Amino acid sequence: MIDEALPVQRQPKRLWVAALLVAGALAFVALGVWQIERRGEKLALIAAVDARVHAAPVAAPGRAEWPPISFKADAYRHVQARGVFLHDRETLVQAATARGPGYWVMTPLRTVAGWTVLVNRGFVPADDRNHAADEPGGTVTVAGLLRISEPGGAFLRSNDPAHDRWYSRDVAAIGRARQLAGLAPYFIDAEAGPTRAGQPVGGMTVVSFPNNHLQYAFTWLALAALAGLGAVRAWRVRR
Repeated sequence: MIDEALPVQRQPKRLWVAALLVAGALAFVALGVWQIERRGEKLALIAAVDARVHAAPVAAPGRAEWPPISFKADAYRHVQARGVFLHDRETLVQAATARGPGYWVMTPLRTVAGWTVLVNRGFVPADDRNHAADEPGGTVTVAGLLRISEPGGAFLRSNDPAHDRWYSRDVAAIGRARQLAGLAPYFIDAEAGPTRAGQPVGGMTVVSFPNNHLQYAFTWLALAALAGLGAVRAWRVRR
């Protein structure tokens, strides 16, 4: 009697195992399909950004165009603005680049239209904080890439406006610290141009988007296949 009852008692358990494995397989398939869809979206974004970067510069968005600005629609758009640099309200933001550690030189540009935009004029080495000996004056035209604000700070390092320590290009926070009125919600990465010794080096924007969605999709689909095989085995043992 005991020998005959044991297989019967195990059948419901194996049925639940098979059901859970089927549910897991379906979930993994859904995740794999989602990653394939995300890959398509990422490729479309990369193509759009590449087109913006290599397009002729257009006027930087003015006040009326600020509300709808977003990463997806506007990041890395090739723009230009004309105005006067406010060098006395400059901000240095820590940077790690191919040239080594240093700072991004964020200088407000008061445009001829009356509003202000932060311009990342470029990179200076860590030992060259006092680079302002020969700053450009008068009305200038700046061309570069529109960048979206980087609020908060960097990984594990928060901006500290009170002590003038900046780890990310947080437009709103820099604007408050420097008392900049009518400030655009984005900044401009200035493109490369002729520079003198000690001046910021522009044109160092890194345009790169990780696209590992295909590998993730294969991983989820492989797990779905393993779960499916496990469900089949559990069902066959039950029978």
